[in-house]
Amino acid sequence: MLMSTQANRYAHQLLEARAKSQEIPCISRDTELSIADAYDIAKCIMDIRIAQGETPIGRKIGFTNRRIWAHYGEREPISAPMWSYMYDDTVRFAEDNSGVQSLAGAVQPRIEPEIVFKLGTAPSPDATLEDIADCIEWMAHGFELVACPFPDWKFDAADAIAAFGLHGTLIIGEPHVLSSATRRHLADILTAASVSLSYSEGAEFTLQSAGFGSNVLDSPVHAVWQLHQTLKTQPQFAPLQAGELIATGTLTDAHPIKAGQTWSTAFSGVTLPGMTLSLI
Repeated sequence: MLMSTQANRYAHQLLEARAKSQEIPCISRDTELSIADAYDIAKCIMDIRIAQGETPIGRKIGFTNRRIWAHYGEREPISAPMWSYMYDDTVRFAEDNSGVQSLAGAVQPRIEPEIVFKLGTAPSPDATLEDIADCIEWMAHGFELVACPFPDWKFDAADAIAAFGLHGTLIIGEPHVLSSATRRHLADILTAASVSLSYSEGAEFTLQSAGFGSNVLDSPVHAVWQLHQTLKTQPQFAPLQAGELIATGTLTDAHPIKAGQTWSTAFSGVTLPGMTLSLI
């Protein structure tokens, strides 16, 4: 178990690496780092960022896609989701479902197509999956640009949690307000939904990958329920609140990106428009 001074020191190291766009060795390389230790570091980071004027506006859930767990984890494969706060300076909305994003300062950036929710009400402590869906005001498609300060994207789960959950920037498309009828069936609707992810470095797009809502812990709604359950075991963090934005995790693998590319998505099985994002 880390002492508070150690957690604070690692928090400052990670924040400095982020500010200077630097890679650093994994914390777990030299320190026995548990998942609980990693969230202690995350709490220190949250306190520092709030003190510096940033405002948490939601949470990103990471590693919800079981299909990619085996691709990550240095000593052992990732085997569970994680979460991190998102802030007012790391989230923005895309006009007409398209946008331009600078990669300046992004360390080893990758792109993830995700389903994003806004909570209209806070779930009760004993909320069921159906109760969680009923708390959702709207859903949208989003691109999360993730970043990794650890060389070659090699890390263990605790390192990723401490390093902001690898969150970089979230760009959100057009929100779709949900009717009560849609909310009742939302988990099943999103389980069956699929997305295609393509990119271009010129005039023509190439299909990069495709994914299903079922990849995300069976449904993005279930990912939120799982986060809700996790937070009940972490009293140092606030439970889910009305107004929070929740990025539920990638429907595909996270793909490396670079300036000059344009990425595009298309959905089937759900009434959501795709997005186009040009990288500079």
